[in-house]
Amino acid sequence: MAKVVFLLSILAVFLTVYFLSPSTPPPLPQLDYDAWWGPENLKKKQDTSIKPFKIQFDNVLVKDLRDRLKIRPTFTPPLQDVGFEYGFNTKTLETWLQYWAFFNQYPHFKTNIQGLDIHFIRVTPQVPQGVQLVPMLLLHGWPGSVREFYEAIPLLTAVSKDRDFALELIIPSIPGYGYSSPSVRPGLGPPEIAVVFRNLMHRLGFKKFFVQGGDWGAIIGSQLVTIFHEEVLGYHANMANVLSLKSMIYTWLGAYFPSLVVEEKYADRLYPLSKYYSDFVEEMGYLHIQATKPDTVGVALLDSPSGLLAYILEKFSTWTRKDHRSKVDGGLESKFTKDQLLDNLMLYYAPKSITTSMRLYSEFLNKRVFAMRIDDIPTPVPTWIVQARHELGYVPSWLLTSKFPNLVNATHLDDGGHFLAFEMPKEFSQDVLDAITAFRKLQKNVRKTEL
Repeated sequence: MAKVVFLLSILAVFLTVYFLSPSTPPPLPQLDYDAWWGPENLKKKQDTSIKPFKIQFDNVLVKDLRDRLKIRPTFTPPLQDVGFEYGFNTKTLETWLQYWAFFNQYPHFKTNIQGLDIHFIRVTPQVPQGVQLVPMLLLHGWPGSVREFYEAIPLLTAVSKDRDFALELIIPSIPGYGYSSPSVRPGLGPPEIAVVFRNLMHRLGFKKFFVQGGDWGAIIGSQLVTIFHEEVLGYHANMANVLSLKSMIYTWLGAYFPSLVVEEKYADRLYPLSKYYSDFVEEMGYLHIQATKPDTVGVALLDSPSGLLAYILEKFSTWTRKDHRSKVDGGLESKFTKDQLLDNLMLYYAPKSITTSMRLYSEFLNKRVFAMRIDDIPTPVPTWIVQARHELGYVPSWLLTSKFPNLVNATHLDDGGHFLAFEMPKEFSQDVLDAITAFRKLQKNVRKTEL
């Protein structure tokens, strides 16, 4: 009886908080679409041209990297019988440091948007008559890069007799990542980056376009489709999330009544909540550091290629599958090759972008951005979510509709982790193409109805 009373009390508290919270969505945030994030002295002579760009690793950089890897210190040996539970296993680290590769593929460009030199890949397939080219903005996250999409690009841009469209891909590096320049002043968070990327698409001649994103790409994408909902034709996301009071309340309520929140076949992706939060705490120490003191840890990572490798590749291990923590090799090569992961690493090492990439956490996890309450503003943009089996978090489809009321579909995969496009490019690409097909069908039906 005492337990029932306790549960009813918890329920009463949740419902009270929920019903006393504001019921109407907040207004869209007032953002300056021309805010200047670059050096002030360049404002009067901004070059808005679009220039081809080629990633090159010069001999000085390569020699410095080789020298640093040769003279690295002897690492502290791991404890007996542990895998990645304490972080990157130093026995395995040695094998990675002996194998470091470089890359250059696909057409790269740069253009200055709001004082920032934005690096992006643009892939435009050749299409026969009767096939329409449709633009898609493809957004990466941390500690990923544009390299995540390389294996998916040919699949996404393929021309098929089964489709009357082909995708033209615009894949930018987030400001402060890779070869996109960082802001010189505070305040460039996901909402402001959404403005930058919308302006990039306008610069390229696209007034309406599709958006896809994972990790930061999903957060920036969610902001973009909220703020510019009249310009986005459809939104596809992996790692969908809703940081709202309603979502939080129902998630907690499900700890006691799971069937009220999630279908039984997906319940183990979220519950028991104690394990869910235990995993979250174990994996998210980096988030607190990067949201508070990114420049401090950035000094160490910038100074040591070995440290940078260990810090980033550990995430590719445990964020792909949590049980990789128990493996001595971190399970890294079960889903990726050394070439792939070291290519991605070079986009942090060569342009020295690790510190500026981590600052994005500080620019998001703060009172200024939370006060905008963008996750409480529903967007009418047609949305398609893919939920990988081993993604870091899980949100039931019906809870996603509070943010995305026009949720067309939620795909549940029986495999896959956080870096879905990188890990499972075939499944990722097919899901994206299925989504675009559905979005275009919806648009045709709307036009017929309007006529």
